[in-house]
Amino acid sequence: MIFVMDYIYKKQPKVANSLLFKILFIFALFTIITIGFSGVNTYVTQMHLYKSQCLDNLRNIVDYLELLIKDSGDEFIDYQEYYMQHYKEIDIPYDFTEYRSAHHDFQALVLQADEVDLSDSPKLGFSGLSEEEKKAYFIYRHEYWTLVFENARKSFNLPYTYYLVPDEEDYLMYYMIDGERSHKNADGFMSDEGENLYLGDVYYNPYEKYYVQWNTWFSGTRQNDFQVWDTDWGHTYAYYSPLIINGKKLGLIAAEVNVKSVYDAVLKNTLTLSIGIIVGVILCIAFIFYLLNLLYIKKIVRLESDMREYAEEKDPDIVRRIKESATGKDEISSLSRQFATMITEVERYMQTLRTTSEELDDTKKFANKMNSLANKDALTGIRNKTAYDNEFKRLEWNLESGIKTFGFAMIDLNDLKQINDTYGHEQGNAAIKKLSYIVCHVFDHSPVFRIGGDEFVVILEKSDYNQIKSLIQEFNSQIEQSTKDTSVEPWERVSAAIGYALYDESLDRSVSDVFNRADKAMYVQKRLMKVSR
Repeated sequence: MIFVMDYIYKKQPKVANSLLFKILFIFALFTIITIGFSGVNTYVTQMHLYKSQCLDNLRNIVDYLELLIKDSGDEFIDYQEYYMQHYKEIDIPYDFTEYRSAHHDFQALVLQADEVDLSDSPKLGFSGLSEEEKKAYFIYRHEYWTLVFENARKSFNLPYTYYLVPDEEDYLMYYMIDGERSHKNADGFMSDEGENLYLGDVYYNPYEKYYVQWNTWFSGTRQNDFQVWDTDWGHTYAYYSPLIINGKKLGLIAAEVNVKSVYDAVLKNTLTLSIGIIVGVILCIAFIFYLLNLLYIKKIVRLESDMREYAEEKDPDIVRRIKESATGKDEISSLSRQFATMITEVERYMQTLRTTSEELDDTKKFANKMNSLANKDALTGIRNKTAYDNEFKRLEWNLESGIKTFGFAMIDLNDLKQINDTYGHEQGNAAIKKLSYIVCHVFDHSPVFRIGGDEFVVILEKSDYNQIKSLIQEFNSQIEQSTKDTSVEPWERVSAAIGYALYDESLDRSVSDVFNRADKAMYVQKRLMKVSR
């Protein structure tokens, strides 16, 4: 930069005394100082940004693990209680790669004791199992959760994921689920070799050193901070989330990320970037300033003056003057000609834009109206089969993304053919509308669809998902009242069967599996209603 300015001063003394040269000199000094501060600021900012990104990423990871654990509900509580009582006496093979074999062993053991349907075995009640059955159930559940934490660690490229059970009286932390396996030797201690998995690894973590960890546990809330570790996995940040199920505080879900290598990379990149910017900017700015003034700035200043004058006076002669001054073949001359043409047509363009905008608004309103009609059932006014198919695809996408809290309720109107044959199709339509009203009234927080002549389906999510049993009771109660209501016409005394199913990963592999189970449950209810008549 200094050599360039020296050349300009010797060869072009008028330029050296101009405002442009003075601005260039001041800008050169400002650039050097600014880039120096920018390098430091870049490093600090990148470190702060990376720490914030790490915090967000770890939040998402523990959110994922917490969602899986909470989805198991009381089963996890039983599993943890049994773990803390019996982990020293149970042997689990170290090198398992899947949990289904242990699950099958547990099922076979319970079948041998009592011939029951084990398709939903944990719901039989953990306390009702024998000690041998509890042990088999624990082994299968521990293999399952170990694989979950290992897969999370590998999928997100983390050094460590684990689940802790605190002992707040002695400030001990039990590593109940460990995303990094350890061997147990024949004497029951942790070692580098052994056929079984070491359980119940425990460490003394004093509050003064591990305050983030303990504050998370004592407060029952996540902290907006990391616990810093220097371990065999390197310099890491650990983030904790308290696990609370049914109001009971159980433990801490943890994930760690390695940051030391990133620190070094950010520092190196910052230094390299700063040096390159300093050299490049100094050389380029000096040369660009010179060329800009010589080739463009003067022309731009003249064009800007003409444009401002036209904006104030709206004089057509100014447009002519702009065209006459645009004699060159450079970009500024071309821009001047374009401005002159644009000025003469701007009003016409504005009018065209206003007209086009109005037409687009009308088209958008019409398209929205058509889309609404395409997804609405003409008879009942609720959503139709087309809308249901779209929601079905959304549930499939959610399931692939790990969102598993959903279900279906299937409703079928009884005796629609008899109503049509006896009273007529208009009365049959009235019965369908009456049932539609009852379904929408009961499931008022869920989308309701009419997917067939007398079939309705409800997608269960959020509050209705959590209250499905009480909603089923309310629906059956309203149907019973309807069938006994002698104050209305016979076809308005609607009778209907309902069945539901919630996603269960032990039973369902797809959204269709859940739908089919709900459909079967409905038909079972329909047959029971026919038998009871």
